Amino acid sequence: MNLRLSKKKKAEFIIKKLEELYPEVPIPLDHNDEYTLLIAVLLSAQCTDERVNKTTPSLFELANNPYDMVKLSPEQIEDIVRPCGLAPRKSKSIHQLSQILIDKYDGNVPADIEALEELPGVGHKTASVVMSQAFGEPAFPVDTHIHRLAYRWGLSTGKNVTKTEKDLKTLFAKSRWNKLHLQIIFFGREYCPARAHDPEQCPICSVVGRRSLFKK
Repeated sequence: MNLRLSKKKKAEFIIKKLEELYPEVPIPLDHNDEYTLLIAVLLSAQCTDERVNKTTPSLFELANNPYDMVKLSPEQIEDIVRPCGLAPRKSKSIHQLSQILIDKYDGNVPADIEALEELPGVGHKTASVVMSQAFGEPAFPVDTHIHRLAYRWGLSTGKNVTKTEKDLKTLFAKSRWNKLHLQIIFFGREYCPARAHDPEQCPICSVVGRRSLFKK
């Protein structure tokens, strides 16, 4: 059963447990460089990483850089990325941002979160992933897994992802952010799903989970 622990003690336990379970964490989305990672993260919105990884090889075979991507029409891109969902919007964003990268950044992906957030189809979470995984800059991208688990573990109120990100950045050392956000994602998928979750069997919820999780 869960214990009444301070957030600091919870954070210490969570770090220890995640290091035991996931001492090494690969980047879930297949990519070759900053540009292909940016495109893969954009496609992952409301789509599984597995589906994205099955789709991007066909796209990157034709265009794995912005110069080749703009040679394709948005319709051609849409045909390829359709399995990822939201294809009309995503394909348009991919084409537009590729042109912007050429016009403003000599075809390079800027290592600046504000510049990334200005690109079509790139929100704060996508920009944070790119900064973290492509450039190694400290960031704490909050996806649905992290948002849900931060609430379950009593680390945040869970009212919105912005609040969750702020709470987690305050609680955990900046040096841990990049690895920790991936560890939480992997843990959520394997042990702490949104549905059919048994908190008493969960390696973390069983120790630090909110008391409401255990009400029958």
